[in-house]
Amino acid sequence: MTEERVRPLVTVDLGVVAANTGRLAARTEAALMAVVKADGFGHGAVPVARTALAHGATRLGVATADEALALRGAGLTAPVLSWLNAPQAELTPAVDTGIELAVPSFDHLQAVAAAAHNAGRAALIHLHADVGMARDGAAHADWPRLCGHAAALERTGRIRVIGVMGHLGCADTPDDRHNAGGRDRFDEAVRSARSHGLRPRLRHLAATAAVLNDPAAHHDMVRVGAGLYGIDSTGRAGLQWAMTLTAPVVCVRDVPAGTPVGYGHTWTTDRCTRLALLPLGYGDGLPRAASGRAEVLLNGRRRPVVGRISMDQIVVDAGQHPVQAGDVATVLGPGTSGEPTPADWARWAGTLPHELLTTIGSGHRVARRHRPCTVTHEQPTSPVPHLQESFA
Repeated sequence: MTEERVRPLVTVDLGVVAANTGRLAARTEAALMAVVKADGFGHGAVPVARTALAHGATRLGVATADEALALRGAGLTAPVLSWLNAPQAELTPAVDTGIELAVPSFDHLQAVAAAAHNAGRAALIHLHADVGMARDGAAHADWPRLCGHAAALERTGRIRVIGVMGHLGCADTPDDRHNAGGRDRFDEAVRSARSHGLRPRLRHLAATAAVLNDPAAHHDMVRVGAGLYGIDSTGRAGLQWAMTLTAPVVCVRDVPAGTPVGYGHTWTTDRCTRLALLPLGYGDGLPRAASGRAEVLLNGRRRPVVGRISMDQIVVDAGQHPVQAGDVATVLGPGTSGEPTPADWARWAGTLPHELLTTIGSGHRVARRHRPCTVTHEQPTSPVPHLQESFA
């Protein structure tokens, strides 16, 4: 019996990841960093990373040092940047394995310098500037001091500043005035770093939305996460969804009109109908907020999810159409066969595809498999070198 008929299953098409990587690389002359944080947005960080590196990416990006170390542990040797760590985190293993670290504050700078001392080698850092989100990154008023201290530490050989980074908050809305302001603040941050004697060779501001919408933000490198998995804020880039979620029917019942369904009896049948039970719910990443709006593809037809989405199960109204236990429903996928897409589910739940994919793909109860990529892509002839240094 096939796995799809036994339990819910996420299938990640690595050929789609490869094609998305290639399309995004073609949109820019900058180097491409593949962002595989949150276990590759739920798609599997290691297989996605390998696929992206084989099809146009030259570097990898993650949030935490632990995520970066997991890539190293899997044998990936490409440059990896981690940009979200507490100053109190143990960063010595990251420095020791050549992982690049973002530095958004003086406390972070001191922590990275201490880790470099412990590791006996220079830490490779990207100074992180806040260009308008009031989130991560050094505030404008703190930036000159951060650059000055970084320059002093660089002279000791303890660190090397190889990058300056920022992040645009409104890049998915091309005409938003904050985009121009963010670009200006980023340019100012780079000038300030250089005025302190720093010579970062990687300037990076653009994530997926800016890669698609804002060529002026591309600089030396772009960070592409969402687009690898099919998330396209423009709807015009030709990106495809890489994830498909299926679930088997585990129970079927014929009920009369007037039958209430699920918790709270929020839906009642208005006719004789056939109900099919699928063994997944909000405990597996399906948003409860989509109750009363969601649909699945069952035996070639879109059918509504009725009643409330429960922790472990959803009920599908199959009408009078044939259905039996063991039939497989497509809960979401690329949409090529009529199934709902992640964008559909996000709309029904009032959320983002990012949240939906990450939650579903990283669940412990839904099995995940990867469909191999059969597309080949010529590797770059001059890969980005590792910048490793020791110091006395």
